Amino acid sequence: MSEHEWDVTRPIGPSRPLPPPPEGPRSRSHARGRGFPAALGLTVLNAVLPGTAFLAAGRRRLGALVLVTFLALVGGAAWLATVGQRTAARVAVDPTALTWVLGGVLVLGLLWVAVVVAGYRALLPPRTSRGKHLLGGLLVAALVAGIAYPVVTVGQVALAQQGLLDGLFADRESATVDDGDHPDPFGDQERVNVLLLGGDGGEGREGVRTDTVIVASIDTETGDTMLFSLPRNLQDLPFPSDSPLAEVYPDGFEGANEADSLLNAVYRTGPAWYPDILGRTDDPGADFLKLGVGEALGLDIDYFVLVNLDGFARLVDALGGITVNVNYYVPINGISGQELPDDYIEPGPAQHMDGWTALQFARGRYGLTDYDRMARQRCTISAIIDAADPVTLLRRYQELAATTQDIVSTDIPRSALDDFVDLAFLVKNSEVRSVVFDNTVIDPAYPDYDRMRTIVEDAISPVPADDDAADGAPTPAPGSATPAPGEPAEDPVAATDVTDACAYDPVRAAEARAAGEPPNRAD
Repeated sequence: MSEHEWDVTRPIGPSRPLPPPPEGPRSRSHARGRGFPAALGLTVLNAVLPGTAFLAAGRRRLGALVLVTFLALVGGAAWLATVGQRTAARVAVDPTALTWVLGGVLVLGLLWVAVVVAGYRALLPPRTSRGKHLLGGLLVAALVAGIAYPVVTVGQVALAQQGLLDGLFADRESATVDDGDHPDPFGDQERVNVLLLGGDGGEGREGVRTDTVIVASIDTETGDTMLFSLPRNLQDLPFPSDSPLAEVYPDGFEGANEADSLLNAVYRTGPAWYPDILGRTDDPGADFLKLGVGEALGLDIDYFVLVNLDGFARLVDALGGITVNVNYYVPINGISGQELPDDYIEPGPAQHMDGWTALQFARGRYGLTDYDRMARQRCTISAIIDAADPVTLLRRYQELAATTQDIVSTDIPRSALDDFVDLAFLVKNSEVRSVVFDNTVIDPAYPDYDRMRTIVEDAISPVPADDDAADGAPTPAPGSATPAPGEPAEDPVAATDVTDACAYDPVRAAEARAAGEPPNRAD
């Protein structure tokens, strides 16, 4: 070919850039090869595994970033629910941390919604009809609503928890706790002693009588716990010699009559007679009991927790009921010598009870002893703890938080909550034993407080085996005093496992049924 011949491959006229391909960017190229049903399916998958829509649309870097971030968050949540439970619990008792959680959940929820909407738009094929657009919009709206539900639920739980902390653990004045002097609440304490009170107040009752009085003495290193249960009819409750209460009650607590002189009357009667004797305090009745019960047992009572049985039924109902073993007929209502019971709870294993029935189970006493009722109340507390599983707590937390705030009071300060979280995890995996000061151990009308203190001391500090014991000489059992020459030794008081006391006793239940239906029933 000569230099004058035309080159047919050369374009005529000035050089121009080629127009882009008609299918558009890479994402549109991916979308063109995918049908509308596939786009909807990938949109749903993107709501479950955020980032997958971007990967399918060809935006690999963005999709990988979103997916890895989501998986990291899921991994963090799984860690908090398993090995990181203690961290989660610490966050739950910190109002500032809860505020950050609330804000973080809101931001993550909005980002999740944005990922679902943007992913759908990236997957949507070109030239989609108006009807398909409407169907896709409805699907995205449903997915957004599904995302909003857990976000709103977590937010509500966080707000309910903040309300509970603000209400239950608000700054309180106490005559027996000075939070300002204890920035480290437990410090080097070997044991923390908490007074657990069950107040039988409510409609038709004058004031609050604490029919349940239990001291939980907890080892701060191991979590091993001893429960010391005192009878409601204990008399002559002593007070520390350096307390102003010892001046007005030199011979122990005493009211205007015998009923007002019992342990269960201290909370109500003491402050009624001497309202300002302990100085500024929001709960003088609890301070009376902390000082008196501590002196009776030889312990320093650090804090108290009072549960008013007036709202007990609502708490059980909020948990969805509790399950307990019933070993004998338990009366419903009734006053010995005055009114017959309305009905009875029949014996049987693993009985599921609603709030009203559980209250009757814990309160019934007609024809039974105070010690029977004390045992059932301890078992009821144990059943409540068993019913409070994580799923139930999350689902019913708002109701539980509101109910708890209404029926529980305490002087545990916020500064101690972190320490109590750590202690709770120790107690969960440790031994819980109980000593009941019933009429086989003491005479409630004439209690031997020196012996009670010895029993407590031996229970929390068992005597180690010594050389004499190794040689075969007997070692005194917990609660037994060394006898004087010529005097018989007192029977030892053994601590029992709490779970054993609440187990089903088929022999006792069979004997109760064999005796027939209780005849003392109101028609």
